[in-house]
Amino acid sequence: MKLAHISWNLFGLVLPLLIAMVSLPLLISSIGNERFGLLALAWGMMSYAGILDLGIGRALTQMVSRLRGQKQTQEVPVVLATASRITMTAGLIGSTAIVIFALFGGAQFVKTEHIPLDEIRNSIILLAIALPAQAMSATYRGMNEAYLNFKGISILRVILGTLNFAGPLLISFFSTNLAWLIASLVASRVAALLVFRHLALSCLKNNEPDYTPADLVYSKQTAKTLFSFGGWVTVSSIISPMMVQMDRFMIASMISAAAVTVYVVPYELVAQSLILVGAISSVIFPTLTRLMQEQPQEWLSYFQRWLVRVGGMMLLVALSMILLMPYILDIWLQGNFDPTSVTVGQILCLGVFSNSVGAMYYALLHARGKAYITAKIHMFELPLYLTFLYFALQHFGVIGAAMAWSARMALDTILLSLNARRLKF
Repeated sequence: MKLAHISWNLFGLVLPLLIAMVSLPLLISSIGNERFGLLALAWGMMSYAGILDLGIGRALTQMVSRLRGQKQTQEVPVVLATASRITMTAGLIGSTAIVIFALFGGAQFVKTEHIPLDEIRNSIILLAIALPAQAMSATYRGMNEAYLNFKGISILRVILGTLNFAGPLLISFFSTNLAWLIASLVASRVAALLVFRHLALSCLKNNEPDYTPADLVYSKQTAKTLFSFGGWVTVSSIISPMMVQMDRFMIASMISAAAVTVYVVPYELVAQSLILVGAISSVIFPTLTRLMQEQPQEWLSYFQRWLVRVGGMMLLVALSMILLMPYILDIWLQGNFDPTSVTVGQILCLGVFSNSVGAMYYALLHARGKAYITAKIHMFELPLYLTFLYFALQHFGVIGAAMAWSARMALDTILLSLNARRLKF
């Protein structure tokens, strides 16, 4: 694995984080805790929209990486065309469902004190536009990852990350209407789709000399192959983001929209410490898949080496953040934060460490084509997590949400590692 790939990934993750650190305090001050809480829910919903690619993006990465390892790249254009058609259809269906939800009173499920229901309804309808773009972007990003084009992905991630935070901030200087704030997010997602598509097609042109646009044809057989892997990824893609984002929605429903801010601010800070893990695991997945085909005797030592590096690094990061959390929040938010956020952040640090190790085993299982294992683990975890989250929120408030999230991360890592070892690598 080339360090340049990790470096570009890291660049694409770190710069948006720095922009977020500058933008979030200003944005909270400008629009208030309640609107920021709903904006955070919008970010969460856009992340969850990734389920609409039906796991096809990750299946595409695995399949194209495998084809490259087997020297059968003439099939790659068909894989891309088939995958993009599937995700476009799924995205449009999801978009229609969200619009219907909004028109039939979905806004009333969000508790607010000062924001009109019409404003919330319009915001939900706007979000529906972003869903097909988000779904198809995942597919085209998967193509870039299969060809290790992390430079292009990272540059686009920086731009998108900048617009994700800076867009609403700029809008807030002129209007605090939630619909206008979310409109900036929708516009950035549509633009990102166009760029991701261009990058994916460039990968074909630059790496496959015999490629022509006429090769981009839909194949039922390829669709079946993609779904055989992607179907299980879809299960994980539905359940995993649900577990990641459900705490915010349950906090908004059971406590208040303002309480979401108390939880989200330290969550976003702590979760960003996973940027290096994300940079490494996203490179390991296609590299490991290809290595298993080309050098079947070498991939295990390669994986174990990176597992130790990631685990040791993230242990130091987690311990440091636990100790420095009060000072980080104080400096970042200039003293304008609820003290409960400190405790929330410290508890979440424990979950972040577990998640960093689990991410490596997750990449390993997918590289081996065992997406069904990760899906079944998530199916097992879902009812346990939601039950624990509900009672933890009732008894401990937002601190309970942090406890539930970290406990799930620990369980997830244990189950992933045990199943990976059962396969005897």
